[in-house]
Amino acid sequence: MVALPVQDDLRRVLDDDGRPLPGARVPEIPDATLQKIFDTMLLVRIVDDRMMRLQRQGRLGFYMKSIGEEASHFAVAPLREGDWIFPSYREQGAWFWRGYTIQQFIDQLFGNEGDPIKGRQMPVHHSASWLNLVSISSPVGTQIPQAVGAAYAAKVMGKDDVSMVFFGEGTSSTGEFHVGLNFAAVWKAPCVFLCRNNGWAISVPKERQTASKTFAQKALGYGMPGVRVDGNDVLAVWAVASEAIERARAGEGPTLIEALTYRVQGHSSSDDPSVYRDPKEPEIWEKKDPINRLRGYLRHRDLWSEAHEKDLADRYNQEITDALAAADHKVAPPVETMFDDVYQEQSWNLREQRDWLAQQGRTKNPHHHG
Repeated sequence: MVALPVQDDLRRVLDDDGRPLPGARVPEIPDATLQKIFDTMLLVRIVDDRMMRLQRQGRLGFYMKSIGEEASHFAVAPLREGDWIFPSYREQGAWFWRGYTIQQFIDQLFGNEGDPIKGRQMPVHHSASWLNLVSISSPVGTQIPQAVGAAYAAKVMGKDDVSMVFFGEGTSSTGEFHVGLNFAAVWKAPCVFLCRNNGWAISVPKERQTASKTFAQKALGYGMPGVRVDGNDVLAVWAVASEAIERARAGEGPTLIEALTYRVQGHSSSDDPSVYRDPKEPEIWEKKDPINRLRGYLRHRDLWSEAHEKDLADRYNQEITDALAAADHKVAPPVETMFDDVYQEQSWNLREQRDWLAQQGRTKNPHHHG
């Protein structure tokens, strides 16, 4: 069994039962915001469970769960609505927090006519420009220089917008990581880097990604602060994210946050973690479940009740059932939409190709079964 590493520099607020640690500075978060964070974390857990079961039944082609990592998603909670988020493919909480609906989420998984990105990406690769959430890409790291560019553009334009970019620790092995952090530091770009260290890059353990003691210490080589946080402690995540966001907005440059968490289950629906890791390894992390810890904190504050959580879970499950039923009656996006969104104004040659395609015979437009 792999033991939890013990580091003195790890920022924590709550113990495993949700009680503030002695001497810990509890961030001032409005009660309603705390409850909304818990409610959204619960939604992510329920959606993940339902969608993975659909995938196992053969009704969904692919899915990626974030069980055990939900607290790290809420580094986005202290951001302003106008700030930009560049997610990886395991931040479902960030999408729901920003206002992405259950129906939009499910329509994207099936790539139907209700899919906001018109069936152009594989499942779990969302995009929501109206929420300032940039498209997820499968190749890891591509989002890092994009986030830096957006942050620097805001600075050049005299705006005080901040960009936040998520990635796993395996992404620190890519060139995009090094280029992005270097440019961000040199330009003092208002960018917050959130490295979600969940122990595994698919089947590759952390020890084969880096020889450095931590990922946060890599920030020193680029000339920016590096902060390590208990990524299963949502109050600590809020605290370090708030500090990094305020620093970026004040013109003081970027920060690298290493959120220490754990991928309790497989990398994706295509992955069997029992092939490459000890099946007992997740047990120690299950005691540090981020939802249980926040639930415990809310209980101590009299902000949680079993009845409320049950009602909420029932409502979420019904919304998911309704969204799946609606998706079952939605057809594929019109084929002509493949010519949309290529340029701001459609070019003559694309119009010509679209018109040619429209004149061709059609097969029946199949329904997607949700």
